[in-house]
Amino acid sequence: MTFQRDRTFWAIALQAAAVNFYLGGFGPAQPLLRADQHTSLAIGGLHGTALGVAAILAGYASPRLVHAYGRVRTSWIGLSAFVFGVTMFVFSPPVPLTLTATLIAGFGTSVVINTMITRLSAHHAVDSARAVSQGIGIGSFGYILGTLAVGTLAGTTLSWRLGLMIVVPFTIALFVVSKNVGEGVHVPDESGRQRGKLNFSFWIAWLGFVTSISSEFATTFWAAALLRDRVGSSAAISTVCIVSLGLGLALGRVFGSRVLVRIALDNQLKLVILLQLIGFMTFWFSHILWLSIAALFATGLGLAMQFGLISYRMIVFSDGRPDLAIGTSSFGAGIAIGGAPFMLGLLGDHFGISRAYMMVPVLIGLTILTIYIVPTFKKVSAK
Repeated sequence: MTFQRDRTFWAIALQAAAVNFYLGGFGPAQPLLRADQHTSLAIGGLHGTALGVAAILAGYASPRLVHAYGRVRTSWIGLSAFVFGVTMFVFSPPVPLTLTATLIAGFGTSVVINTMITRLSAHHAVDSARAVSQGIGIGSFGYILGTLAVGTLAGTTLSWRLGLMIVVPFTIALFVVSKNVGEGVHVPDESGRQRGKLNFSFWIAWLGFVTSISSEFATTFWAAALLRDRVGSSAAISTVCIVSLGLGLALGRVFGSRVLVRIALDNQLKLVILLQLIGFMTFWFSHILWLSIAALFATGLGLAMQFGLISYRMIVFSDGRPDLAIGTSSFGAGIAIGGAPFMLGLLGDHFGISRAYMMVPVLIGLTILTIYIVPTFKKVSAK
């Protein structure tokens, strides 16, 4: 069966683009937010912690929402929370309110991402790994646009936060156009939501997911700060430069599955993690702006497919319980998103952002180790 990007695929991918627009603007804008609020790296990192707590809450809620309302309606519930949180963030300057807004928007974001993985896996069963990777890839173009919107406004007299508001009318229009695309009438499973013990292999794969997401968010959250520290660029220019990371993420997710389609799942992961390591180490040691931008692009390419492939590994090890697997992965994402940026910010306050980044190569090494401990021996479909 040939992989088809039908209406359902595009509805799911554009939902991912909406939440990625927010993440693309939010992460690289941390120096701007800290300047507005006059906070330290550690306090700024609490916004990452709020995203992490939100992901944990979404991990608890997602399987229950899916059981009660189905995956399609659950995705729109998530987007409703997301829109409310983004609007609150834009118009609420104080730290306590931006933290609360981040928590709400982050909850909606995680619910949308959780349902995206399971919806694409179910809808494109034969080519699920490829569908997930490309769906996330299309969503990554939202990440780029979010970074550009915030970075562009940062260089003007307008508030950079207004750039995030662009996603609100887009999400409303998407709902109007595609609210009925997807599954039919949902009938809750009489046996209840997916539950039960997950095996040892799943938890090792889950650990790899945690370390992978940790390295991604530690990089994206504070890369602009390191760029300013190393090359002396302004906050606005540093934020726009992070577009190269988002571009690498987008291109890697859209085209990576095509390039590596005939390579075994685990070998794909090893290759992209190696690319991430090379890109990151180059960025870490660079004091030249153009080289740093190129290194961020390579890092983005390396990170691009990891989320989709490791999520698919967890589904493989879930004994036929994808909603439970992805819901559980959200707990891991919460630990990663909440812990890594805050820890890096805390270390940055004490040792400088450059030395603090030493934690990222360690996380990358742990990710690749989990693949060797529990291999899948699965081939990604070439169809």
